[in-house]
Amino acid sequence: MSNSKQVEIQGVQLHLVEPDRLSVRWVGQNELLGQLLAAWMVIDDGDLPLNPRLLGKPGVGKTTLAYAAAKSLGREVYIMQATMDTRPEDLIVLPVVGEDQKIRYVASPLVSAMLTGGILVLDEGNRMSEKSWASLAPLLDARRYVESLVAGIKIEAHPDFRFVATMNEDSSTFELPEYIHSRLQPQIFVDFPEREEELLILRENLPHLEDSILEYVADFLQRAHRADERYSVRDGINIARYAAKLVKSQKTEVAGELRRAIRMVLGLEALRYVG
Repeated sequence: MSNSKQVEIQGVQLHLVEPDRLSVRWVGQNELLGQLLAAWMVIDDGDLPLNPRLLGKPGVGKTTLAYAAAKSLGREVYIMQATMDTRPEDLIVLPVVGEDQKIRYVASPLVSAMLTGGILVLDEGNRMSEKSWASLAPLLDARRYVESLVAGIKIEAHPDFRFVATMNEDSSTFELPEYIHSRLQPQIFVDFPEREEELLILRENLPHLEDSILEYVADFLQRAHRADERYSVRDGINIARYAAKLVKSQKTEVAGELRRAIRMVLGLEALRYVG
């Protein structure tokens, strides 16, 4: 804590958290990248960035897309996981008792991004309650600030600050209130990629595996997508990795271990999509 970056706001020292560092790269679907970057663009002195919402099934790469877009702008990225237990103070400032028994105020990833001109990715935002969303309402409109009741301060966003929320279309714990819904625009839908793009993603994440394994997994995923299954490329990566480990440890045939990996990762019913 003593080595963290500090910022003074209205006489209160805030300790900032470090940005996230991920070794990921967005592959394919460049149109989605362009849509997100356009939402963040400021085209006039009187203009403000939009606060887009990325919608899609789990595992389609919403967080990866947001991270890659942010890094393409040369910005630091802060990722905050929303849950049904996320409180307003979790989103803004938390008091922490230090080793010297004095209270220190720690900025959330959101506030750290606000103060440094970074980009905040609020992951799975539709798991969060209206009370927590309400605390962000002034940030998501022309006011661009939040208030910390805990620290008794108002925090204004840096002009370079950008915000994006990811939401799983099938796992909403709470309905978004209308006044928040209208602040989280545009909606950018992230769907499963086409086969060649899905294969590129597998190759990007698993460059050490034989292409025959990746081709097999890509074909399996495409058959599942056509049946409207929720299996994602993330599942495909886990299947390929586990199959390769089984082959290495058991010294068995690849095809048999791929079937076994699919069954163990996704369940017996997933074998219906094996060619």
